[in-house]
Amino acid sequence: MSGHSKWASIKHKKGKLDAQRGKVFTKLIRELTVAARAGGGDPDGNPRLRTAIATARAANMPADNITKAILKGTGELPGVTYDEITYEAYGPGGVALMIEVVTDNKNRSVAEIRHILDKHNGNLGETGCVNWMFSKQGFIQVDAEGTDEDTVMMAALDAGATDVKTESTSFDIYTEPGDLETVRAAVEASGITISSAEVAMIPQNTVKMDEKQAGQILRLMEFLEDHDDVQKVYSNFDIDDEILEKLTAE
Repeated sequence: MSGHSKWASIKHKKGKLDAQRGKVFTKLIRELTVAARAGGGDPDGNPRLRTAIATARAANMPADNITKAILKGTGELPGVTYDEITYEAYGPGGVALMIEVVTDNKNRSVAEIRHILDKHNGNLGETGCVNWMFSKQGFIQVDAEGTDEDTVMMAALDAGATDVKTESTSFDIYTEPGDLETVRAAVEASGITISSAEVAMIPQNTVKMDEKQAGQILRLMEFLEDHDDVQKVYSNFDIDDEILEKLTAE
């Protein structure tokens, strides 16, 4: 299983704790605001905003919060101006990292992210150093437990998914970025519950981690994603299921 798929599973399991900390809503509000600023406040004509709204609703964000975030993005309500930046970096064992940031202070963000990387056996790289290792795709994850594989396959592929992979604990659906919401809707219409759906940077190759490196990369991913300015982190690490179960149970 790829690093992205495994990390998505880990995040889903810890989602309730994140919600209690308020981090999920904070990050979703920023994404709604930035998406509306970039492509307008009409979700029908703004696929990124449509995805952000669906994700916010899945996280049980109140409709009023969603509306206010969008209006701040379109300038109809006063709000903070955010910049979008993607930092490229290396982690333990030479794994590649793509760190997507939404910030109101670029100098603060880069200094703090560099500090996190330095403390956890990583380092900030130059623009373009790892971007070529990833491709932008729609990614939908469905828990395997209690879900019929054939139903997932048929719903996803009939709706235009490019691939469906069966993993140890999930079914991972891949789409063209612009087809994400169409495929999501079709899968949900089949009575299937979706764990997560996003346009993601999917690694084209992976780097195998031993147990020590696996512990280091998981800690680094946690610290990066806990940072208020970091929206998403993508990596090309690969961890054997046995090692992953041991580390995440600790």
